Amino acid sequence: MDERAKLTKKVLRELKKKLLEEKGQVEKELMELREDFRHHTQSEISGEDIYEDEYAESGTATFEREKDLSIEIGLKETMEQIERALERMKNDTYGICQRCRRTIEVDRLRAIPYAELCIQCKTKEEKSGF
Repeated sequence: MDERAKLTKKVLRELKKKLLEEKGQVEKELMELREDFRHHTQSEISGEDIYEDEYAESGTATFEREKDLSIEIGLKETMEQIERALERMKNDTYGICQRCRRTIEVDRLRAIPYAELCIQCKTKEEKSGF
């Protein structure tokens, strides 16, 4: 049986709902991260932390900011993937591998609803480092 046939309207609705829920969660996490970052930046500008922190604590604060920025980049990438998946749903190209054009397995889409590659192409990508 063709995997595409399993991507029924009901399954598409389920996946769209999941995408929208994940989008809301990512938006919430981004807002919280930005608010936290904004708070730290204001403390640094006001000088509150400069005189209180010792050098080791300053290093920890820098590490935490870098970690937060890395998390923010990951969240933004996930948001872009979700937006592209929603756009593919509108264009009736959702569930089609962006590399080989074969159908992405429904189980894979249920696990990662914004997946752009079938499992075979994703495995090749990870092995090749791209």
